[in-house]
Amino acid sequence: MERKYLGEFEEIVLLVVAMLEGEAYGVNITHEIIEQTFRKVRLNQVHASLHRLEDKGMVISRMGGATKARGGRRKRIFTITAYGRQALHDIQAIRNKLWQQQPSPITHAIQI
Repeated sequence: MERKYLGEFEEIVLLVVAMLEGEAYGVNITHEIIEQTFRKVRLNQVHASLHRLEDKGMVISRMGGATKARGGRRKRIFTITAYGRQALHDIQAIRNKLWQQQPSPITHAIQI
């Protein structure tokens, strides 16, 4: 399978799906991203990324059971695939390699 590239937000969504281990659905992914990154994130952004990740084969989804709390509606639950895990591993390796090659610690912004 050819390597597929991820945008920064897709990478974050994929990391959260992996972290939530089979309990990842749109709302809790959105809340986790907000909590972890302090970014303003909308549910529709997360859903768009999840669908792109599913198209790339990095996550799979299934419908969860209906609950009274959701008015009988079912949640779409996302799980990371082996390909998605490998992509995260590859991204981490590339980032680590680049950080290790920095000539000096990046401790402050360069004044221009």
